[in-house]
Order: sequence, then C-alpha cells, then structure tokens
Amino acid sequence: MTASAISPVAAGWIRRWLILLGLMVYAIILVGGATRLTDSGLSITEWNPVSGALPPMSEADWLIEFEKYRATTQYQLTNAGMSLSEFQFIFWWEWGHRQIGRLIGLVAVAGFAVFAWRRWLGRGLGLKLVGLIALGGLQGAIGWWMVSSGIGDTDRVAVAPYRLMTHFTLALIILAVITWLWLDLGPQKREGAPKGARGAALTLMLLIFVQMAAGALVAGLDAGRTYTDWPLMAGEVFPSHYLHAELGIRSFFEGREATQFNHRLLAYILWAGSLAAAWAFRKTAVRREFAFLAVLVSAQAAWGILTLLNAAPMGLALVHQGLGVVTTLWAVYTVWRAGGPETRLSPSA
Repeated sequence: MTASAISPVAAGWIRRWLILLGLMVYAIILVGGATRLTDSGLSITEWNPVSGALPPMSEADWLIEFEKYRATTQYQLTNAGMSLSEFQFIFWWEWGHRQIGRLIGLVAVAGFAVFAWRRWLGRGLGLKLVGLIALGGLQGAIGWWMVSSGIGDTDRVAVAPYRLMTHFTLALIILAVITWLWLDLGPQKREGAPKGARGAALTLMLLIFVQMAAGALVAGLDAGRTYTDWPLMAGEVFPSHYLHAELGIRSFFEGREATQFNHRLLAYILWAGSLAAAWAFRKTAVRREFAFLAVLVSAQAAWGILTLLNAAPMGLALVHQGLGVVTTLWAVYTVWRAGGPETRLSPSA
C-alpha cells in the first residue's frame, strides 16, 4: 500500500503518531545531552529493561544502587566521597533518560499494533514501520553497549567516545526516518526541483550527519572545554598535537586536538557549502529550503563558537545540540523536497 492509497483518516493518525515519536526522540536526545554534561551516564550499572523501570523505593534500595556505583572507576577516581544525595542527583538523570526510552518503545509498539488491527498498514508501509521499531530496539542495545564501556574492569571514567558517537548518530537516523515517513504520508508534493538540487541537498545532509557525529566525539572527550579560544586553538592555526604518538590513527576518535579541529573545519566547509547552495538555487522552486538551511547552518556555527568561548556550559551546550538536530531534520526535508521533477522558475520569481 502506497502513501497515496492510505485513507486520509489513517494517514492523519499515523502522522500524529510519528510526530509524537519524533518529539519523544528529540526529548531523549536533549535529556541524554544533560545526562552526559552532568556525568550521570554511569550511575546505573545494570541494564534491566523491565525491572529497571521502577526506581529505588526505599533507603535500603538506594544504598544498594549506591554501592554498585561506588565500585566503578568513575566514582573511585572522580567522585570519591560523594554523598547519597549527590548520587541520587546523577541517578535520576540516567533513570529519566532510560525511562523516556522505555516510553518511546511502548508508544511505538502500541501505535503499530493499533494501526495493524485497523488494517491501515499495507505491506510496504508496515515493513517500514517494523524497521523503524527495530532501529529503536537496536538503539537501546547500543545505549547499554555505550554505558558498559565505563563499567567493570576499565580505567575509563566516562563512556567510550566512539560508542557515544554511534548512539547519538543512530538517534539522528531514527529521527530522519520518522521525518521522511511523515513527509511521505502528508499532502505536500515533491515538485519543482531544479537540476542538481537533490545532489546538493544530499551532499549537505550527509555532511551535517558527519558533523553531528564529529560533535559527539568532541562532547565525549570534553574537547569543547579544552581549547576555548577562536579562531585559533591555543594560539595555533593548526594544533601541534593534532596526532598523538601513543594514539596514532585513534587520535581522530580519541584525541581532543584532532576531534575539535576536525569539528571546526567541517563547520567552515558546511557553512560555505550551505551559502553556495542557497545562492546557486536562489531562483528555483526550492530556494526557500536551501536559504533556510543556510540560515540554520550559520546560526549553528555562531552558537557553536559562543558555546566554545564559554567552555560549553550546560545551557549553551544543550541549545547547540538541539539546534543541530533541527538543522539535520531541515536538511532531510530539503532532500525530500528536492526529489521532484526538474523545473525552474522564471528569472523574475
């Protein structure tokens, strides 16, 4: 069953469900960012998808959880002497993050079951929604894979940056899939795309995904709080410690200098590319899409500089992350819109 074959009533309810899922995924991304910034991600040392839905209910339960956390390297090296109330603060951030994940799973499965029962799903759309739900399940598993890197026999006091990057990037992919499905089920048509628009939009979207992944590496290493001058890095155009001898090629994923410099360089490339695309397609039917994408990329770059100069406090960092997600989704929309047949507006348009 294609989108056009679905009844308007069915399409309307499925789109509302997708909006709800999208908002919940956006919320969990922001809560996840706050969890990272408060160093709360390792406070729950076990993965119990069902029983973990209930928080500690008594002081004895809290002491048991606290004792498990005190066995982690993070506690021993950075939080030794933490009080129970301080532990509860970080625990609630991580528990809230996981709880939103559980709610997303329930809403996703329940919605799909209702739509299937109402026979609103053809084979094509049904498989797409099953794939979306499967991505959500995979995200939960990757979340634990990420947390487990900082628990057990390890010298890490935080999760592995490349695992954080994987977790964050998959969240963006899930949001992109939700957005694409929502657009396909809507009344808006993809028409009026000029020659080359789809390729340009796709290139920018992929660069934005790479940039967001690079930003996750910077965040995972706290590199944004290491070099806080701009446009130079510690007074250098190119950081002298870009590659670390002990890290080698891993410097691109584990070196603060390399990850931050790469993030900056990608920002310049994206900014220039978005402005060039906005100018190139200024007289076409998708001019507004490219123009607004250039505005979002410019705003994100400016906010990133502001966040860097202030050593990435939570408020600025979360806005930077949230705006980056919005920019990514607008890039997805631009690709979707640019997928129509070739046409050009008159020079006077």
